[in-house]
Amino acid sequence: MAKDMLDGIEAVLFDLDGTLVDSLWVWHEIDIEYLGRFGLTLPAGLQEDIGGMSFTETALYVKERFQIPDCVEKIKEDWNQMAWEKYTHQVPLKKGVSDFLALCRERGIRLGIATSNSRELVENILKTHGLEGYFDCIVTGCEVNKGKPSPDVYLEAARRCGVSPHACLVFEDIVPGILAGKAAGMRVCAVEDTYSVEQREEKQRLSDYYISDYCDWRLT
Repeated sequence: MAKDMLDGIEAVLFDLDGTLVDSLWVWHEIDIEYLGRFGLTLPAGLQEDIGGMSFTETALYVKERFQIPDCVEKIKEDWNQMAWEKYTHQVPLKKGVSDFLALCRERGIRLGIATSNSRELVENILKTHGLEGYFDCIVTGCEVNKGKPSPDVYLEAARRCGVSPHACLVFEDIVPGILAGKAAGMRVCAVEDTYSVEQREEKQRLSDYYISDYCDWRLT
């Protein structure tokens, strides 16, 4: 009999990009376009270098690494504008997300998002897919001291949900996020994603569970 990973869980906390939605391709395109504005070419490995950083941390990193003349707030504003249309019209939910969220609600499980993305884009994607009413909290990496792999964003999400970290289950798609959830003392389910496929074995090793999508959440 397949194990039920929701047994004993009072809150489920999700990363956003690559976990709830198939959106990491968006940022690859934006990185190319944005650096191109300054006559720069996207270097290999940039996504891995910034994995888990908050939106603000990423903007600061890009500004310093590539000597971007704009301030951090202007960089973030430009990124939000570049991503808005894609998030609204081109970014789909992961398979089975809506049904899984409904199941959690039926069981009385609280739901939260703990993301490195901007609040504006999180709220946009939830509204686009009609999911606003499911979540008890949204916490961004910019609202805590450190982004992933530090546990801050997940600990804050648990606090806002009113649930002990040990009663939380985290869904994540990249290694820094998995490490953040584990450092917070939570159980972690890794989610398959095209942009982290080369990390599959490491993700499986570090997490408590692994799923290809939300239709096979019982197959653990």
